[in-house]
Amino acid sequence: MQSLFSRHRVLFLHLFFWCVYISFNIYQSIERGFDWAGTLTFTSIQFAFYLVIAYLNYFFFLPRFLVHKNIWRYLAELIVPFVVLVMGRVYLWRYLFANTPRIEYLNSTMYMVQIFATTLFIVIFVAMLRFAVDWFELEAKKKEIQNEKLIAELNFLKAQINPHFLFNTLNNLYYLAYSKSENTTEVIAKLSQMMRYMIYDSNHPKVLLSKEIEYMQSYISLEKMRLSNQVPIQFEIEGNTENVWITPLIFITFLENAFKHGVINNNPNAWVKIFIRLKDKECVYTVENSKPPVKAEPTEKSGIGLKNVQRRLELSYPGQYTLLIEDKPHVYFVQLNLQLS
Repeated sequence: MQSLFSRHRVLFLHLFFWCVYISFNIYQSIERGFDWAGTLTFTSIQFAFYLVIAYLNYFFFLPRFLVHKNIWRYLAELIVPFVVLVMGRVYLWRYLFANTPRIEYLNSTMYMVQIFATTLFIVIFVAMLRFAVDWFELEAKKKEIQNEKLIAELNFLKAQINPHFLFNTLNNLYYLAYSKSENTTEVIAKLSQMMRYMIYDSNHPKVLLSKEIEYMQSYISLEKMRLSNQVPIQFEIEGNTENVWITPLIFITFLENAFKHGVINNNPNAWVKIFIRLKDKECVYTVENSKPPVKAEPTEKSGIGLKNVQRRLELSYPGQYTLLIEDKPHVYFVQLNLQLS
């Protein structure tokens, strides 16, 4: 129902106005002593006169004015049919009521002023609906442009993830190839599988959470190979992940950072913990990693990935997420709460 009103709201405004006018006119006629046949006849005649002049202005004179922006030309064009129709209605009423007591009022100046004022009000009111149409169209266009800009920005941010991921993974692959590891072939296969997900599946606005988790597990497998399984990595999932949809590649940045900044300098005490908990429509994602004894020097463009994912969260989950980041002396902790639809 809401969608139907949104699509035809201007038409409903017109219908509402005329329904109110006709209802008031019928009530007024009955109060003056007219029977139903007379009431409907005279209401129909008045409605026809108002309809002609109001929509002659609405569809013809007003659009010409909006194009040329010449108020005097607009008034000159409108005044002739306005006066002709008003006077035509006045003389028709005088003819129809010529032999009734109402003829005295119909011949009065007061009646002329009332008819001109009422007709002018209706013409102006219906004309304002024209501006309502333009306003609705402008708002719709602004929303469309805004949505296009948001989609373009999301696509740009998502595109930035690919080179970031490739840079990290190719470094890992280089290390394994350099050390002549027997896992090099498996790494290439894993990388191929992950790239397939990034190129095809992640182009959709939402993906199944199970697919995103599968992608994360592949990434963790690559890291385990690189680290020769010497670093404790805990990855736990709690709750039902079936038929749960999420914006793709939201979680991976925090996971990458845990390995990039937490597992360096051959720290024997390094560790990484990842938890995903689902309850009803809430998803809680936490990543916790150890920090090396000596803080690494920040690299150029450090933090781009984090800013990227924060912006994507603002665009994809406005008002539906909370992000907590704690940088403690020996532990780096991230918790992301998402309200999933």
